Formats: sequence, C-alpha cells, structure tokens
Amino acid sequence: MNVLLIPLILLTLFLMAAAAFGYWAYAERQDYKNNSDQKAATAASEARREEGIAKDKAFVEAEKQPLTAFDGPSAFGSIHIDYPKTWSVYIHSTTTSNQPLDAYFNPRTVPSVQDQASVFALRVQVVQQSYSKLVASYDAAVKKGTVTITPYTLPKVPDVVGIRADGLIRSGKKTTGSMVIMPLRDKSIQIWTENAQSINDFNTIILPNVTFSP
Repeated sequence: MNVLLIPLILLTLFLMAAAAFGYWAYAERQDYKNNSDQKAATAASEARREEGIAKDKAFVEAEKQPLTAFDGPSAFGSIHIDYPKTWSVYIHSTTTSNQPLDAYFNPRTVPSVQDQASVFALRVQVVQQSYSKLVASYDAAVKKGTVTITPYTLPKVPDVVGIRADGLIRSGKKTTGSMVIMPLRDKSIQIWTENAQSINDFNTIILPNVTFSP
C-alpha cells in the first residue's frame, strides 16, 4: 500500500501544479489580451485626436492665404507688409510727429489699443528717433539678461542692417516678444510681435515679406 500511495500522492500533486499553472497562464493571457485591446483602443483614439489637430492646423494655415498687403505712407519709408487675410489692422489716428506711423494687427479683431493689458500679433511703428539711440535704449535690458540682441537684415531689404531683440522688449509690459528695428534716415522702424502664439507667423510670414525704402 505504501508503495502505491506515494506515486498516487506525487501524481495528485503534479496534477494540482499543472492545473494551477494552466489557470495562471490563462489568466495572464486574458490580462494581456485585455490590456492589448485597451492599449490599441487608446492608441487609435490618440491617432484620431492628432489627425484632427493636424487637420485643424492645416485649415487655419490655409485660411491665412492669400496674404493681404499693408502699405505705409511714402513720406515714412513706403513700408510694405504682407500679413494673413484673417487678421485685422488698426491705424492709430492720433499719431504725433514723434510717432508718424503706428499700426496694430491681430487675428480676427484688434483689442483695445488703450488697454495696457492688450497684446497684439503684430505692431509696426515709424518713430522719430535715431536708430543708434533706439538700440542704446536696450543696453540696460541686455545687461540684465531680459533681452538678447542680434544683427538682422530683412530678406527683401538685404542692404540695410538692423537688429532683432528677443525677450521683454516693451517696458511696462511683462509679456515677451520679438522686435526688429531698422534705420530709416533720421528715423527708425520698429516691427514686433508681443503674442507668443504669433511668433511663427512673425518669422515665416511677416518678416520675409517686409520691404521699405531706406
């Protein structure tokens, strides 16, 4: 009896172990299947979301074309700028001799120009200030590290060298932006964006299409 009992016990233990292993393997397979299905569904949902975002961006970019032209007075350099047709422009009607041209651009509508909290996709100014003095006004900001300045030439006006300032370009405003300053005889031209969402348009649409008569 003892001789037969031992193999029977071993066989029983083996069968129990086999059954436990089988159950574990089945549970692991089901868990993997469930997780795989969930991961596949999540990946598909993310792919659809990204595709939707890409289509929205493509639509927004296509909406900007064809570009609209802005032309400033010939007395102040005949500034020409092409900007997205989805933008609006406002020319400040109370410009003084110190600021003979002051234009505001923004997608859809231009916010209040009197509100100091307003930010704009694009500003264009001709100011009655020499280029050297205007550039020197950034010396303190450069030393503080709040503004960086690099030499810059407009693609369509390669013979005129100005600067590009990036950082806290406007005193009194905490928003960062990018500004190009070009000499214009005894005056200066300032072209800048103070809206982070418009920096790509500033770099790829605005600056490549600026011309003026030095």
